[in-house]
Amino acid sequence: MAALDLLPAAARADLSARTKLLCVLFFFSGFPALIYQLTWQRALFRVFGVNSESVTVVVSAFMLGLGLGSLAGGWISKRRSVSLLPLLAMIEVATAMFGIISLSAFEQVGAFIVDWPLPAVAAVNLLLVLIPTLLMGATLPILVSHLVRSSGQVGGSVGLLYYVNTTGAGAACLLCCVLLFPFLGMHRAVLVAVTLNVAVALSAIVIHVFHDDQTVPPDAAVIRPPSEAATRLPAAILLSALGGFISLSYEIYLFRIISYASGSSATTFALTLACFLFGVAAGARNAGKSCEGGPPSNIMRKAADEIIVANLFGLMFLPILSHSAFGRGTIGIALLLVYLIARCWGSLLPYLAQIGIPSDERAGMRTSLLYFANILGSTTGAILTGFVLTDYLSSAQLAVALIFAGTACVLILLAQSEGPRGERRKRTLRAIAVLALACVAIPQMSHRLFANLLARGQTTFDITDIVENRSGIITVDKDGTVYGNGMYDGRFNTRLAGDPNGIIRPYALSLFRGALPDVLMIGLSSGSWAQVIANNPAVRSLTIVEINPGYLRLIDRRPEVASVRQNSKVRIITDDGRRWLSHHPDQRFDAIVSNTTWNFRANTTNLLSAEFLELAKRHLNSGGVLFYNTTDSDRVQRTACLAFPYGARFTNHMIVSDRPIDWDLGRWRRTLESYVIDGEPQFRPESSEDRELLDAITSSDYAREVIEECPQLLVRTEGKMPVTDDNMGTEWRYPLGLD
Repeated sequence: MAALDLLPAAARADLSARTKLLCVLFFFSGFPALIYQLTWQRALFRVFGVNSESVTVVVSAFMLGLGLGSLAGGWISKRRSVSLLPLLAMIEVATAMFGIISLSAFEQVGAFIVDWPLPAVAAVNLLLVLIPTLLMGATLPILVSHLVRSSGQVGGSVGLLYYVNTTGAGAACLLCCVLLFPFLGMHRAVLVAVTLNVAVALSAIVIHVFHDDQTVPPDAAVIRPPSEAATRLPAAILLSALGGFISLSYEIYLFRIISYASGSSATTFALTLACFLFGVAAGARNAGKSCEGGPPSNIMRKAADEIIVANLFGLMFLPILSHSAFGRGTIGIALLLVYLIARCWGSLLPYLAQIGIPSDERAGMRTSLLYFANILGSTTGAILTGFVLTDYLSSAQLAVALIFAGTACVLILLAQSEGPRGERRKRTLRAIAVLALACVAIPQMSHRLFANLLARGQTTFDITDIVENRSGIITVDKDGTVYGNGMYDGRFNTRLAGDPNGIIRPYALSLFRGALPDVLMIGLSSGSWAQVIANNPAVRSLTIVEINPGYLRLIDRRPEVASVRQNSKVRIITDDGRRWLSHHPDQRFDAIVSNTTWNFRANTTNLLSAEFLELAKRHLNSGGVLFYNTTDSDRVQRTACLAFPYGARFTNHMIVSDRPIDWDLGRWRRTLESYVIDGEPQFRPESSEDRELLDAITSSDYAREVIEECPQLLVRTEGKMPVTDDNMGTEWRYPLGLD
């Protein structure tokens, strides 16, 4: 007999009402948690860099904090003298208090530890987010304990609360995409989260005051023998950890592919995370309902069936995207598959709670152990998959590896099941069949994946080179065009004739300044710009900071640029450009060149904001120039003219300095005439075509066409909002058609 059936009808109605109130409360508790996560991750990436090491450290620190918080919440929840709703209110208020100071605290601490080694930075990241994530992680076991006291159901309670909280988190992702980040920026988004924390706290107090705690009688609370569930708890904890590892690994893997398909749009992570969270929520709710009755063996078989289906959807992901003909709708198909995969995996935790946790006064504590194992597995997934596996496995290989891990989960579940041997055998064969099919189908049917995702239903691409590593996915088309994470990122070409890649811009450095002894270049890409700048006779040294070492592998394979790696002038550093500048405050340069990617791509603001321009200014010698790509953004161009006293737009680049720009067309022509790359003169005086080209680009008419001085530019861009770290430039507004 179910526990609720032992209560009077009036008590059951009151329980239902309070359960609904609790669900509303936990739904809105999920909102600020995700707003904080998205905002804090962004703020920490800005401070510590967006290279793979920093991303892994930040995500892992966040996850560990949640896990430790779940243990703390479980320890508190087993004390029946503690009023759990007032405790929840205190947690929300404390989180709000930290939220108010969080962004400024991150900035100050980041500046203090800027030169510390990576392990120390990892420890500081954990400490920075430890208090708020401890508080957030504690809420699930606390509320599970509260609901179990009322309903006597563990799996149902976990499923219901996990559902409403995760749904709130997914809704917060969408809210950030369409409202908070595009219109309010980071600081005001945090204030919205703080307001929600306070509202949830007040609501918890009101519910506590007006609804007395009513628990299930002790003899009704335990709906199965505690010893039966307790014996399964170790296996449940193991499966929870493995499920967390696989789920987080799927999130990383799916995001990489969808990010490539979208051209690294800033909204991709939030949308992918939203679909993943909605899927997890739906799976948790479905599992919670299935837990309301039936023996543990049936629940184990249902869990095994869900994972087999998850493996089947995982098998379909790459082949469908490789052969879809939906154009931009392909991203919609991908997000649907994300939802379906997550929905299956989201059912695992409630099932494990039902089979491994007795519904007694220690339910909250045991739930915290299960949740901590899940978080620990997720953290391991972030580190191992995000930092290691993506460096050694291709997308197809990673997909097969995840299905292999999912099959292991099924086999463990079936080994713990006590159902008929025939049933277990059939499920075992299904799981192995899906794995065998994945091993064959995924590699064979995914070879056109990146070409199809680039085409988006409009153009045919012939991909001739692919580099996949933990920093992203780089592909090269047959004509030498480079695509970094799905967006145009240069071309292998150093010849000015024809100029298919705007190579005139690095050639133009001598137009702006005569002496260029020391040059810093942020971003390497195809190496074409580096080859041109390194061979400028006025350049003595060229320091290049590139975030993705995969470009070095491509450069070694291309004769046009391969020699730049052996050039004695050149030093190449693998790091985040902004972080490297922060870590080297004493470095000074005569020119800083940044062929920045499209202004609306994820995290591009870090190299376009007013704060970055101030950082770059401190690294320039007197009269030094900053020359960087604006990709035709009026906001980016206006920001440059507001940050420096002198400057102009040259084609789609800005050239800015603390002194007037030293325009000299004659000097530029003499430099071009003396250019030699790999022993070959780039411009031959005896060639009429070369003379005509030099005559055209060094003429005053050409200068008037491609140069716009800052006074005129500021008039043209009147009313445009400057780019700052806080408003994140055009990253979130561009997808909405606002910039």
